[in-house]
Amino acid sequence: MRLAKIGLVSLVTASWLFAGTYNVDIAHSNVGFKVKHMMISNVVGSFDKFSGTFEYDEKTKTIKSLVGDIDASSINTSITKRDEHLKSPDFFDVAKYPSIKFNLTKIKGDVAYGKLTMHGITKDVKLQLENNGMIKDPSGNTRVGITLNGTIERKDFGLTYNSVLEAGGIAIGDKVKLEVEIEGILQK
Repeated sequence: MRLAKIGLVSLVTASWLFAGTYNVDIAHSNVGFKVKHMMISNVVGSFDKFSGTFEYDEKTKTIKSLVGDIDASSINTSITKRDEHLKSPDFFDVAKYPSIKFNLTKIKGDVAYGKLTMHGITKDVKLQLENNGMIKDPSGNTRVGITLNGTIERKDFGLTYNSVLEAGGIAIGDKVKLEVEIEGILQK
């Protein structure tokens, strides 16, 4: 029994030896979204300021943890007037809720489960995960790439502003498609 315990402790310790902490490289990452406009097209946007870290096990090629923090006031749809409206109390209310946070809770196959906090509300979300692998860059840094995609409902987070169109329907879709590209650099 004692040998079994020693073996288990050694196995757990060895798995941590291969795990590294990666900082999100914002110059090579993107936190983007799409939402229907007038029921016929998509408005595409992103957040310009964000940070995050994740644990990646080099031996098993798996992500062990992931936390991210987005500056809600950095929303960018390339239209200044629209961005200012999105920052207002009608939508994100960035003066009251300056951050959007994500915390990975588990991975099962190609699905990442986590807690998303936005507009002061935390909900469980499920995102498709693509592990893009690990490389050494020309400067000798170890990098890992991750893609996360999924759909959330903005009303679940208290983002309910909308208007009814004269011909019927609504101006802004409820479903928001998330498209996140992450490139991380191993901390030394």
